[in-house]
Order: sequence, then structure tokens, then C-alpha cells
Amino acid sequence: MEKLIVLGTGHAFVTKCYNTCFAITKGKEYILVDAGGGNGILGVLEKAQIPFAGIHNAFVTHRHTDHLLGMVWVIRSIASLMLTERYDGNLNIYCHRELVDNILSVTDATLDKVITDLIGRRIILVPVADGQKEILAGYEFTFFDIHSKKEKQFGFTTKLNNGKTLTFLGDEPYNSLCEEYVENSDWLLSEAFCLYSEREIFKPYEKNHSTVKEACELATRLNVDNLVLWHTEDKNIEHRKQLYSDEGEMYYKGNIFVPNDLEVIEL
Repeated sequence: MEKLIVLGTGHAFVTKCYNTCFAITKGKEYILVDAGGGNGILGVLEKAQIPFAGIHNAFVTHRHTDHLLGMVWVIRSIASLMLTERYDGNLNIYCHRELVDNILSVTDATLDKVITDLIGRRIILVPVADGQKEILAGYEFTFFDIHSKKEKQFGFTTKLNNGKTLTFLGDEPYNSLCEEYVENSDWLLSEAFCLYSEREIFKPYEKNHSTVKEACELATRLNVDNLVLWHTEDKNIEHRKQLYSDEGEMYYKGNIFVPNDLEVIEL
């Protein structure tokens, strides 16, 4: 059974949960998608019981701190295992071409040379273009440009072993230029910055984010069966799941998932 392991569910400035990132697994091999904004990734991976030795493929969506900086800690941790011969194979990190330079800059500025020397030899930065297909842990991923209005960002779509399609939109609203990758997905992973009823409080549109209402209307329009909502505010996190589900059900009749950090969703 393939699983979605939710490592974090919050936007950049949350304090009551970790930044949105996750892993996909079908056993002992994990595909890591983003890594949050710092060394908090070490704690959530430990709590999720995901060993670094089981991560050989990762994807970074864009250069914002809450998605990129945790990957520096992943690189450092896996490099340390490589240097002590406790890690088999290579770590492949997929990202758009400009982001390769960002990763090289931040690792060069923060990590020891003995670690950065592994980049290009055993830690491989793989640039991807719009529509490019790559095999990650046996899955064919199709990466696509989400046509961000803020910062170049990519999402992906992939077919699971059970035949279902899983699509990740990144952390910005859907752009109709991505329709071929998103329409009829069995699973859609979508940002929902806040409730529509609280849009005047959190100002999602000023940050180019959407609300639960818009995410659910999109899932309805594009014939999505299962919708995961995250990258949210955390001001009422104890009641977030119920509040978001209740609002979402007004606009979408499929299955709504509003996970907390460290929840596991069977795909």
C-alpha cells in the first residue's frame, strides 16, 4: 500500500506546526518533497520513522525558505552517512534549473567542503523542465511549471502502482495552463491558506494563495476524487481539521483530507 506521510502542514510563518512537506512511500524507499524551513526536518523525519538511508530521491518546488532550507539539513545528514559508508547509492534532488544554482549557493555558504564535494558525485542535482518525465523510486513523475506569479515553481503528477493519479500543485493557486496535468486526478494536493470566511483576517490573495473554498471549487471543476488541503495558517490549529472540512464540504463532494503533521494517508 502506497502512503502519503505528512511531515508538515503550515505556511512559512507557522509556529504550531512545521512547514508543508511530505514523503511518498511504498515500503522502505521514500520520495521526499520539500523539507521545510530548517532543522525541524530532522525531528519530523525521526518522528515519522523515515531513515535518511531510505531517501534516495527528493524534489524541491522553489527557493522560498520554508521549502528549501530544510533540504540543506537533509543534504548534510545524508552526506555524513555517505562519508562514513552508511548510505548506499546516490541522493537525487530534482528541481527546476534556476533552483540548482540556489541550492549550490546555499550549501556552499553553509556546509563544509567535505560535504559539498559530494555534490555532483553522489548528491546529484537534476534540473527539470516543464513536462519533463523522470523515474523516482520506480514511479514516473511528470514535472510541470505551475506558472507562479511570485517565484518560479514546479509541481508534479505521477501514477501510483494502484493506477491512481496523484498531483501536487505546489503552494500557489491553480493556473489553467496546468490543466492537462491536473484534470481528473484521483488525488490532488493543494494549498489552502485559510478559510474563505476568514479571508479578511489572513489576506490570502495578497500573498497569491487561495482559500478552502477556491481549492474545493477547483477540485469539483477538475473532477478530482480526493483532495488534500495544507500549507495553511495555524491560529486555530486544534480545530482546523473540522473547520476546513466543514467549509470544504459546501463546495466539494469528494473526499477531503485536512491532515495534521505526521498523519499518514493511505493512497
